[in-house]
Amino acid sequence: MSKIHFIGGEKGGVGKSVLARLLAQYHIDRGLPFTAFDSDRSHGALLRFYGDYSQAVNLDDFASADQVMEAALAADRDILVDLAAQTAQPLQRWIEQNDLLSLAAAEQIPVLFWHVLDDGADGIALLDALLDRYGGGAGYVVVKNHGRGRDFSGYEASRAQARALELGALGLDLPELNAATMRKIDHAGTSLWAAAQSGKAGLGLMDRQRVKVWSSRAYAQFDRLADALFTAASEREAAQSE
Repeated sequence: MSKIHFIGGEKGGVGKSVLARLLAQYHIDRGLPFTAFDSDRSHGALLRFYGDYSQAVNLDDFASADQVMEAALAADRDILVDLAAQTAQPLQRWIEQNDLLSLAAAEQIPVLFWHVLDDGADGIALLDALLDRYGGGAGYVVVKNHGRGRDFSGYEASRAQARALELGALGLDLPELNAATMRKIDHAGTSLWAAAQSGKAGLGLMDRQRVKVWSSRAYAQFDRLADALFTAASEREAAQSE
């Protein structure tokens, strides 16, 4: 069974693409089948760092956006879609004009929205709007990005959190990676795997150690909810053997 993951938050600078890169690396390291789409036409992170696994998608163009659903139907795998800032409206048009959530339900393809939060008020309001838009027709993963915020008490006391929980949303805490280390990775233009390896990407021992610890802690979060979130490799193998 495929699953479609829209990784967003609508607001720029909250760490959406960092999460998308981490999810791509997690799938590679865990042997999980996936295809990635990058909607950022100016400087897409998945296309730059995971180009062998990713392709561009233009959500303003239905023929391009249709590739997301077609990929989910083609084989059992996770479809990771990195949503650039300000893509909520074209995505909504594509979903609504195709009644995509009903189609996905009929095809037994769960649709999950990953909403990445910093500790500002805007992200909470945007989550509220996302829940208004799709309600119980989709699943949700709310990610508190500790690399972009320290105090999430505003979210934890909010109506948006209460509504998300009522809708069965899952919660994850994305740990912080040292900003200087992340800048080195980005300037090297390398995957997270290469950044953590000896002699790769020009990172020193302590930088590589920070990447390993950060990835391990994030992976523990993913592992905890893996059955609910991801398409297992065994599902693909079973389908191929039939």
